[in-house]
Amino acid sequence: MQSFPNTASSASPFARFGPAAFVALWSTGFIGARYAMPWAEPFGFLAVRFGITFVLMAGLVAILRRRRLAPREAMHAMISGALMHGGYLGCVFWAIAEGMPAGLSALVIGLQPLVTAVLADRVLGERLSRRHWLGFGVGLAGVAVVVVPGLTVTANVTVATLAACLAGMLAISAGTVWQKRHAANADLVTGTMWQYLGGIVPMLLMAWLFEDGSCTLNAELVFAMAWLVLVLSIGAVFLLMRLIRDGAVAKVGSLFYLVPVVTVVAAFFLFGERLAPVQLGGMVLVMAGVALATSRQRAPALPHSA
Repeated sequence: MQSFPNTASSASPFARFGPAAFVALWSTGFIGARYAMPWAEPFGFLAVRFGITFVLMAGLVAILRRRRLAPREAMHAMISGALMHGGYLGCVFWAIAEGMPAGLSALVIGLQPLVTAVLADRVLGERLSRRHWLGFGVGLAGVAVVVVPGLTVTANVTVATLAACLAGMLAISAGTVWQKRHAANADLVTGTMWQYLGGIVPMLLMAWLFEDGSCTLNAELVFAMAWLVLVLSIGAVFLLMRLIRDGAVAKVGSLFYLVPVVTVVAAFFLFGERLAPVQLGGMVLVMAGVALATSRQRAPALPHSA
């Protein structure tokens, strides 16, 4: 997979391996949710996850003596976090808690690049070539090919769970664009800390309104929490923020087409979530769409944040 062409350091190790590392780590988030949700309520679990991550990030900010954000920067980071973490993960975890298969959840979220591309085009002026739009279209077709058979093999896919995943997709798309427009120049560590504080707010509200705080403390729940905090909330999100900072938002979004492929395969081996032969063909379309959408652009390079 090619790295973002408009960065100043396109030949750096991060430019070559960062996108692949992000896809691998981000894909495990759906698997972590599948492990955790039988034992805890989604909004309360996420509030605790974000709280632990916020404390760890605050410690990093103090130890590394990172730059403080101005009040306006902190506010924008919190809004981005409320969308990218609270809105996105809250919807996905609720859908999985209600029985939505992890792989299918990831595939619905795989529609995110199209929405991000449209928002980036309208809000940020990131004009895309016909090749990139073709790539998005091919990727969308691949996601549809994989999703449709899934509707026939499980009774846990409902209008509500599908709507929740779609709402989560819209939330992370909006959060990605908000981050690029209003908070891309903020210190990466400090900005991420404020994002998690923003994510806590909607999760606490939803937990207070709809949950009773019940959970079963066991090894699976502890492992899922540790993995999601350390590997996802810190590791993968740092990669995402760096990719957003260094690359055009629509191209960052195109990476999400690969996440469903990795998640579906992992869910098949870990949880027995079935794959039909036609779905393998859909995965090929997904990867072809990513190759087109992230291919080198001949137009003048877009400016990027420092």
